[in-house]
Amino acid sequence: MLNSTDGGDFDAAKGVQKDLVFCGLPTDDVNSIQASLLESGIYPERLELGTISMLGGVVDYLAQSKSKTPTLVLEIGTDSTHSFIVTAAGVEASRPIPQGLDAMVPIVQKELGLKDEESARKLFYSNTFDFTGMGPLLTKRLLKELQSSIGFYEVQTGQSVGQVLNTQLPPKLAWLDAAVAGALGISSLKIDPTAWLQSRQITLPETLAKTAQDIRWFSLLGLMAQYNAANAVPAEEKK
Repeated sequence: MLNSTDGGDFDAAKGVQKDLVFCGLPTDDVNSIQASLLESGIYPERLELGTISMLGGVVDYLAQSKSKTPTLVLEIGTDSTHSFIVTAAGVEASRPIPQGLDAMVPIVQKELGLKDEESARKLFYSNTFDFTGMGPLLTKRLLKELQSSIGFYEVQTGQSVGQVLNTQLPPKLAWLDAAVAGALGISSLKIDPTAWLQSRQITLPETLAKTAQDIRWFSLLGLMAQYNAANAVPAEEKK
């Protein structure tokens, strides 16, 4: 259980806030990952969830850029989607949605008249066909769920979600980012990780600068930043 504002561990004895982030993964998965690492001679000091470091990075990025716009963050996977609404103040809302990329495959098969689902899947993931025009149809079910979450948040807070960030789309499906943003009537957030990391006194070598622009690496980059250390006031300044 983490505090939704700063990502710190929730202290049940001292905690007074009602909004928490519950995060984790099945113990069997942890054991499997640990066994695989040990077999490879890798001895990690800790295990962290990429989603959590990504959210922390996005919140810090919004704060560093002085953005006040509530942002929809999406992790669209093969069989499900994790949606979050974040601001510079922290994680405002989260919701798992049982709709992912694979749910779009049957629609591709039907609309293009393909003989089987496997053919549709290969075409969908191959980037050899322009699916941009089919975007609203392919994302219809997912968008319905997202609009419901956004609507609830906006009614509760009086704030409007103004941008979306897709963090896991492979390059061949990058068009989905614009499709989702367009259907929701909001803009796509483009993060410059290099400038953000530099604000945290982290400099990437030139050989990695281009790779770091791929948003899929942002969760790993988020692990590099020491937020508490960066925000700490030196002892001499406290006097």
